[in-house]
Formats: sequence, C-alpha cells, structure tokens
Amino acid sequence: MIGIGLVGYGYWGPNLARCVSESDGCRLAAIADASEKSRERASQRHPSAQLHASWEEMLKDPGVDAVLIATPVCTHYEIAAAALAAGKHVLVEKPITETSEQAQRLIDMANRGGLTLMVDHTFVYTGAVRKIRDLIADGTVGDIYYYESTRINLGLFQGDVNVIWDLAVHDFAILEFILSAEPVSITAVGAGHIHRNQESLAHLSVHFDNGTLAHINVNWLAPVKVRQTLIGGSRRMIVYDDLEPSEKIKVYDRGVHLSADPQSANDVRISYRTGDMWAPQLSTREALLGVIEDFAASINGHGQPTSSGVSGLRVVRMLEAAAQSLSSGGHPVEFARLKAAS
Repeated sequence: MIGIGLVGYGYWGPNLARCVSESDGCRLAAIADASEKSRERASQRHPSAQLHASWEEMLKDPGVDAVLIATPVCTHYEIAAAALAAGKHVLVEKPITETSEQAQRLIDMANRGGLTLMVDHTFVYTGAVRKIRDLIADGTVGDIYYYESTRINLGLFQGDVNVIWDLAVHDFAILEFILSAEPVSITAVGAGHIHRNQESLAHLSVHFDNGTLAHINVNWLAPVKVRQTLIGGSRRMIVYDDLEPSEKIKVYDRGVHLSADPQSANDVRISYRTGDMWAPQLSTREALLGVIEDFAASINGHGQPTSSGVSGLRVVRMLEAAAQSLSSGGHPVEFARLKAAS
C-alpha cells in the first residue's frame, strides 16, 4: 500500500482525500493543513490519517511515500521541491507551477531521484475527453480545423491567479492531450472588471503547426455556467458539453466539400454534407479516481503517467505565452521565439 500524504484540505483537497481512500493500492496516511478547522473536518472524515499543522512536519513522516499538493499555485514549487528532495513521489494540483523554469526544475529533480512527478489535469481522465482523443486518433474526425471552447460561470474568483490560469488551463491540457501538434502562437486579450490587476474574462486564440485553430472564451462574470466545446474536422464534427448528465459527446456526420475540378477560380462549387448524429458510449468512471490510480501505477513502475510533469510543463508554457500576449495588448506570442529566448 502506497502511503499518501495530502497537503491542503480546503476546496479540492477533500476530493483528493476521498479518491485516495477509494482507490486500490493506496492509503491516506497523513493530511497537513495550517487551518485548525480544516484539520477538524479532515479528522472527522479520515480518522485514521495523521494530522499535521505544517507540510514540513508531514514530510518527515516515514509512512508517507507520496505527496498530493492541493494548495495555492504560488506554493506549488516550494512544497513539491521539498517533497522530491525528501524522496517522495509528487502529484500537484493544476497548474503544476507558476513558471516553466520551476516546472523544469521539478522534472529534473524527479528524474534524478527516480521519482514520479505528475500534475492533476483531471479533464484528460474523463471518459468524454478520452473518447474525443480516440475519435481523432483513429481518423473518424479527420483533419482538425478548429477547437472552440466556452468555459464561463459566475466566480469562483481566485486570489493568486487570473481567469486564464484558473479556467483556460483546462483547455490547454485537453489540447495537449488530444492533438498531435505543437502550438505555434498564442493571442490573448482580457479585462479585469473586479480587480484591475486580475483578468476576470479573456479570449484566447492558439495556432497549431497542423493548421488547427483554437478559440477559448473564459469568464468569471457570466450569469450562467457553460462548459461547451466544438471540434470541427474534415470528416466529422463533435459537440462536447460537460454539463450534460448523459450524451456529453455528440458526433455529427456533417461537413463541406469543394468541387474537385473547378473550371475557373470563379467557378468554385461548394457542397454540404448532412448525415447522422450519434452519441458514443462513454466510461462513467470518476476522472479524479483515474488520476490517483495512474499516479499509483507510475509509482509501481508502470511507466510515466498520462499527465506527467512534462505535460504540466507544456501547459505552463502555453499559460506564460498567453500572459505575455495579454500584457502586450493582444499581440501574438510565437513559441519559436520563446524557445530561442530560453
């Protein structure tokens, strides 16, 4: 049994603790939180776990083999680096770190120590996103033309990150998972209507080297909650609505054809294909439980997890590029220049 220590029992920590308790091969050995009220809640739900007022104290516990970090982003690097230095495997809440430099350091530390480093990109473990990846990989959708995502709601405002680092990070992780393509450039515009120094809404465009164009709309100031993504391909199109209780994915056999041999540039013939729609069967297994089990499998020597530290690094690089574009008034940021600068 892998002894798991959890740092942070606030918003997301209780979900991680529950999934650890429900997973095979893991046990919740310890919970660390500076808040006495949080520790009291944790003790009621997980009486067998050792409670600590500080994560430093928890890292000294010999019964802790691996550490889950569910704390503000600004603390991720310090805690993760200390855990790796103590010989613990590490799973960090998204995004993995504040900077790509910090993420690379953690990857290097984990590699040197033979330890697993993983980031909790929960959406890539959902049945819906995994089915989308399968439909793209097997050619069902064809060449991917566009990815259009709307991820909006009223709140939750975060103290240390803006709406891009809170919500767009999910789409960056999904894109990194489903596309076999590299981002070429990112453009981002946004506004902070509540706190001027913290964007509460933003629109992002990402160009990929395979021709895919992604548009992402994120907003903390919407009157309704929407989690909808449209994916258009040369053969079929997908509508993914994460709030649907069933049929989260609908595949449409629709598209546009250009005439094969137009007689002239002014004689272009367009035809439209309207076929069937179907909703594929999806796995109903809880995504977060899949995250914990993938973490445990990697610790037990079964290869790198799907959302490895490298995946976390790639997502942070996209977040940094978006932040740079945002600060420059929406000018495109090219990844080639970022790599050359680093």
